[in-house]
Amino acid sequence: MTNSLNPIRRVVTFDDAQGRSHILEDGPSPAVRVVTERPGYRVTNLWRTHASPSPMEAPDSISDHTGVSPPPGGTVLRIIDIPPEPTDPQELQRAMEATFSSMYRDAHREVKPGEHPGMHRTQTVDYALMLQGELTAILDEEETVLRAGDVLIQRGTNHAWANRSGQAARIAFILIDAK
Repeated sequence: MTNSLNPIRRVVTFDDAQGRSHILEDGPSPAVRVVTERPGYRVTNLWRTHASPSPMEAPDSISDHTGVSPPPGGTVLRIIDIPPEPTDPQELQRAMEATFSSMYRDAHREVKPGEHPGMHRTQTVDYALMLQGELTAILDEEETVLRAGDVLIQRGTNHAWANRSGQAARIAFILIDAK
């Protein structure tokens, strides 16, 4: 399955020496990642900061970002396109293992028997904004379906995302380093 969703357009602004605003960049992100073992899965990393408060004129460093978590004291903005989950549990397990081993090695994972193979946690507060489609947010004790316009505040809890809708889904995440 190829990604049926359009690529993300990133527009970055700046102020010139006279304090007048301009567009610095307008185009695709330089940090788009895919997992070949999971067709249709695409991560578009858009921006990161290294501190809070962040200097507004800080240069773009998103191309250097690896893993799921932001730098200490920083943030990461990303949009993820998630294809429908395979119905075969072994195929789902392979897709999750490929995703976490190639892209999110820094996620804390202790998947127990019977749990969704995408269960993980990070030392972050995440604002998860559903943009298109629907995803199921899975927690240790319950789950809920999120649809376009819904927002989940994920506070370092063990969780997974499942696309059981049969259609591609798109979700934006702002990850904030937390203690």
